[in-house]
Amino acid sequence: MKGTISEKILREHLIEGRLEKGKEIGIKIDQTLTQDATGTLVYLEFMALGIEHVRTEISVSYVDHNMLQTGPENANDHIFLKDCASSFGLYFSRPGNGICHQVHLERFAVPGKTLLGSDSHTPTAGGIGMFAMGAGGLDVALTMSGAPFYMTVPSVILVQLTGKLPQWVSAKDIILYLLGKLTVKGGLGKIIEYGGEGIKGLTVPERATITNMGAELGAWTSIFPSDEITKSFMKAQKREKDWIELAPEKEAEYDEIIELNLNLLEPYLACPFSPDNVKPVSQLAGKKVDQVAIGSCTNSSYKDIKLVAELLKGKKIHPDVSLVISVGSRQVFQMLAKDGSLSSLIEAGARILELSCGPCIGMGQAPPSKGVSLRTFNRNFKGRCGTSDAEVYLCSPQVAVAAAIEGKIVHPQILGKEPKVEMPASFEIDDSAILPPKRKKIRIRMGPNIKPLPEFDPLPDEIELEVILKLGDNITTDDILPGGAKVLPLRSNLPAISDFTFSLIKPDFANIAKQKAPVAIVGGENYGQGSSREHAALAPRYLGVRVVFAKSFARLHRSNLINFGIVPILIDEQVYDILAQGVHVKIKELRKAISEKENVPIDVIEKGIKVKGELLFSERERKILLSGGSINYYKEILK
Repeated sequence: MKGTISEKILREHLIEGRLEKGKEIGIKIDQTLTQDATGTLVYLEFMALGIEHVRTEISVSYVDHNMLQTGPENANDHIFLKDCASSFGLYFSRPGNGICHQVHLERFAVPGKTLLGSDSHTPTAGGIGMFAMGAGGLDVALTMSGAPFYMTVPSVILVQLTGKLPQWVSAKDIILYLLGKLTVKGGLGKIIEYGGEGIKGLTVPERATITNMGAELGAWTSIFPSDEITKSFMKAQKREKDWIELAPEKEAEYDEIIELNLNLLEPYLACPFSPDNVKPVSQLAGKKVDQVAIGSCTNSSYKDIKLVAELLKGKKIHPDVSLVISVGSRQVFQMLAKDGSLSSLIEAGARILELSCGPCIGMGQAPPSKGVSLRTFNRNFKGRCGTSDAEVYLCSPQVAVAAAIEGKIVHPQILGKEPKVEMPASFEIDDSAILPPKRKKIRIRMGPNIKPLPEFDPLPDEIELEVILKLGDNITTDDILPGGAKVLPLRSNLPAISDFTFSLIKPDFANIAKQKAPVAIVGGENYGQGSSREHAALAPRYLGVRVVFAKSFARLHRSNLINFGIVPILIDEQVYDILAQGVHVKIKELRKAISEKENVPIDVIEKGIKVKGELLFSERERKILLSGGSINYYKEILK
């Protein structure tokens, strides 16, 4: 990675280790962000570590996920988060101020700085030249306490953009095209940098759309240079003093270079049920559409929604289509209201939702049974929308508007000439809904739904487990622990939320796990892809899962498993075939194997045979697993 943007930032922030590919390093984190669906747990973890104040340059607590208040749980969580921010020294973005990634891009993101967020789409800030990564909440809590963030030095890929986007083709189509080519596993263990003449035609919000969905590639992060376009955006946000130029060296060394000619792209859709199941719009033309949803952290900027308003001006949506719009931030919303765009949206028949993640996480606006929904979002996993048999397609705002008007999937060129929407010379600046840090010790209010974290025991030396669930490839964290309006309000109540573990796949999983604990799970390739939600590791641990056997693990979920003392053991195809659901396995001298070895013998009791699993851990990860998780380990270190 010599001479790359990534190398420059990592070297400047290096605390432990050496920048050698495949080696573990510890880096300084300048900023953190949390959102309310993960944040409640982050601050419970921060409290469990016994730290009184955050030790980062800036930490921000956002409320943007659990906004639907059908009971007191979400409101209680919001009060808890506000009090934690006041007590621990964080900025607090109030409910209604907008989606964390959009707001952070506007008001806090800084080129050349590091950002760690308890949300997998934190790399959105890579669009402004920030080294931004999603992580489990416990990793974020630790970095807020001043600990380094540990990562394995990745490969670096350069995506070299040439040419210019044709009419009706957008930044969303760039990342959809890459997902179709590289797949959801294409970025595993990699950083993706963007360069070439083609980036000069992309605004910061457009770049952020691309880096946002780099999470769907499984990448550590994605990042653009910080250039005059970046400077112009920051100047319009009245933050020009934070701008620095950031570019790779001319002789920068990349592990791979992907050439992408923008002239050759066309509008695309990601078909059910994966962001990499990508097809051109032309192949799907004519398919009837029931719902269109525009917004989320991927496409909710001023430029995005202004374009939608221009396209809808003087038109009406199809009578068979429900169009909903989630604006990304209060700043964007105010500007749309003042320039008349909001009127155009309303007059066309759009339903304007609260400034929140909303439908993207299954929090309202579930499509009808067997319905077809086009969404400008970033994920379309089965059931994530709230309707298990609905078909969700991911697309650009242009494709979404065309479908909303026509009632079916069509090429947006049917709308005529694409209107030109320019970036504003200045944005509306009103930070009154962002409460600054007080660093004042107060009593933190905890509603009855907020439960403290349980204590977990260290790893035993010998363990016998039953495999109670065997799964295939690309199991998502939504599969492990669903989102939606029923489950998300329970994020601060581990005993309650754990009952929903694997509920979409095996409804009785929680009861079986409690009865038979300790137990194991078997997965295929890329186990745990998707959201950073650490509940997908914490809830199984609470239920008694102590080992997950898989052919490979998604980076974020693997870290979360280790953080909560679940041992991720790599297995090959042959062992995967042997470890059937219902078999019992015994592992002897497990602590010794974790301490010293690269593999471990596993007794498959019913078959009377031994198989092997790989233990690919750093020395630090081994110590965490032996301690029973990161809280046990770091409580001693941070004293």
